[in-house]
Amino acid sequence: MKSIKTQLELARAGVITEQMKQVAQDENVESETIRQRIAKGEIVIPNNPLRKSQKAVGIGKGLRTKVNVSIGTSSDICSIDAEVRKAIAAQEEGADTLMELSADGDMDAIRREVLKAVSLPVGNVPLYQAFKETGRKYHNPAKLDPEYLFELIEKQLEDGLSFMAIHCGINQYTIERLRKQGFRYGGLASKGGTFMVAWMDATGKENPLYEQFDRVCSIMKKYDAVLSLGNGIRAGAIHDSHDRAQMAEMIINCELAELGREMGCQMMVEGPGHVPMDEIQGNIMLEKRMSGNAPYYVLGPLPADTGAGYDHITSAIGAATSSWHGADLVCYITPAEHLALPNEQDVREGVRATRLAVRIGDIAKYPEKRENEKLAAMARRDMRWEDLGKYLMFPEIARQMRAERSPREEKTCTMCGDFCAMKKGMEVFSRDIKYDKAII
Repeated sequence: MKSIKTQLELARAGVITEQMKQVAQDENVESETIRQRIAKGEIVIPNNPLRKSQKAVGIGKGLRTKVNVSIGTSSDICSIDAEVRKAIAAQEEGADTLMELSADGDMDAIRREVLKAVSLPVGNVPLYQAFKETGRKYHNPAKLDPEYLFELIEKQLEDGLSFMAIHCGINQYTIERLRKQGFRYGGLASKGGTFMVAWMDATGKENPLYEQFDRVCSIMKKYDAVLSLGNGIRAGAIHDSHDRAQMAEMIINCELAELGREMGCQMMVEGPGHVPMDEIQGNIMLEKRMSGNAPYYVLGPLPADTGAGYDHITSAIGAATSSWHGADLVCYITPAEHLALPNEQDVREGVRATRLAVRIGDIAKYPEKRENEKLAAMARRDMRWEDLGKYLMFPEIARQMRAERSPREEKTCTMCGDFCAMKKGMEVFSRDIKYDKAII
């Protein structure tokens, strides 16, 4: 592929690209503001030019918090059709980005079919395929050839991926912290990160993604893909949150984000993981300060370890808190987390819970963007049910629920029936409504 200028390089040259214009329009922000923040590394736009039908999505400072959906096969459940259906479901439910994280089957075919099925920016974790295919060939993932890994990264980008979670921040120093602190209560949670740690332990070598970081950036730049610095040592239990190993990787990743930007590569930092609620704000503050305000992609986070079966709710609490305090992209969690591979309905439930969570966070982060909530409240007050649907996040679900339990009196609902507080309140105060509280 011929050399191109990245969104970051073009922004620094004063160029406002079509992608920047689209993000500005979607976010109701000036195009020049988008350009300036991309130039500073505060906003990224995943934009592999090989994928012409891809939607332009901005992630970063001053923008709506985005929701990522992760799908993919495992050795127990492996179906291309199922993954394509999950990808389509994610797009239908309003996800902003998608990660195709298959770890079994024909991973090239699955990735390509998913890319054809949706217009969302799609990313992945290249270590999954690298270790799985090495294991198939040699019956030992520790025989991974670093040259094969770099070739695989480029091959996957040639398919049209626009961002990658690459575990560059794991090194021998990080692993030593794990050993000296006596490992962890919750073990290691990152598949790619754990297999890289195992490779380093078996070979005694340094992580090639860390050792040859400039090479990683040069490959990503060729496709204007965002390098998301993977959180391979993230905590899998709240009692491990912010231990020395996690902090070592976070410091390295934030430093690499700065180095990558200097090379003209769009950079994003990944975060935890399992984090108690009282530590979420501090975690985001540290990432923003140490990385020069690079966009922060958080995986959840989950503020408790005991919600299995309802971890989409556990995560939604963490996601709302993270969004409020400055996280830019949140990876959804489904009800199946920690228990099983998600199915299509799990995907839908996970997206809805996470979209609602980041909306709640954005309402706190951007007080000026609360107008929609006021309009919804007024429609509910006035019992204008059709109007209310215009402002709801899930209008079809709301309409279906109301239709299935319809009231005798059309204006009320079956929650209160003829004992309706809204109806009685309007009878008493309708003549006193003034200013912007007026009935529309």
